Amino acid sequence: MDFRQLRYFQAIVEEGSFSRAASRLNIAQPALSLHVRRMEEDIGAPLLLRGPHGVTPTEAGEVLARRAAALLADLAQTREELRSLGHEPTGTVRLGLPGTISNLISVPVIAGSQAQFPKIKIIVAEAMSGYVREWLLDGRIELAVVYTELRDAGVRSEPLLHEDLVVFAPAGTDADLDAQTLLAKMPLILPTGSHGLRKMLDDRLRGMDIPVDPAIEVDSFANIKRLVRDGYGCSVLPLHAVQAEAAEGAVTLHPFGGAGLRRTVYLAYSTSRPLGRAAAAIGALLRELAVDMVQKGQWAGAELAE
Repeated sequence: MDFRQLRYFQAIVEEGSFSRAASRLNIAQPALSLHVRRMEEDIGAPLLLRGPHGVTPTEAGEVLARRAAALLADLAQTREELRSLGHEPTGTVRLGLPGTISNLISVPVIAGSQAQFPKIKIIVAEAMSGYVREWLLDGRIELAVVYTELRDAGVRSEPLLHEDLVVFAPAGTDADLDAQTLLAKMPLILPTGSHGLRKMLDDRLRGMDIPVDPAIEVDSFANIKRLVRDGYGCSVLPLHAVQAEAAEGAVTLHPFGGAGLRRTVYLAYSTSRPLGRAAAAIGALLRELAVDMVQKGQWAGAELAE
């Protein structure tokens, strides 16, 4: 199996059709089919399921498609690295961000990159932190900003900052109520158990003797905020994520007493393969942005990690 076959296979999976992939690759369809047949013989398992409406990958095909994407991306990055030696960084950097952080940092990092590194193209992928972790482990992204220290083999996590979490409730809620009291008396709206924030809250709130039994579970921060605004209950998010709604009077904020409730934001990247010059440059830019945004008060409720 070689890179050419991997490139052919990736095109077939993405197009869902031999004919469309052949047109895209500008090769004859029988030749493309022959390459796949040889790959299946080499692996000893079928890779594609043929049907009347196209092709879909088998379980083995899905694994190969993920690995092929990572290998081809590494090859492209290597070419770009070699071509840019002695010049300013160039190439494509894929950055994975959780939703709450993406709203805050996507535009600044893209703007900063265009100003400092005009030959670098950034692709921002946004999802729940668990998916961002999977993308990093699979090699589909070079950099990730996550809320959990990743302890997987071949991955390094560097703490960037700590941010405050607050309870927010519908407008008109008694502003004197503390977070713990509010959580005990009002319906709770949280992400599902697959979400990193939910896992952290399950652990931390139970440690405060606060029962975690959400009345509503939804994996969308926008919808959580809308449900709270509409009076369906209260929720917990980073301060920066609900600061605008509080300023508009759409919600009330209720900080946790005592030491408060905080979580750490990490910059993560793979150590199992070299971090290219372009990705290293964007990683440094992310660190600089974190410092700048905290010092200027643009990341509300945040404190730089030591």
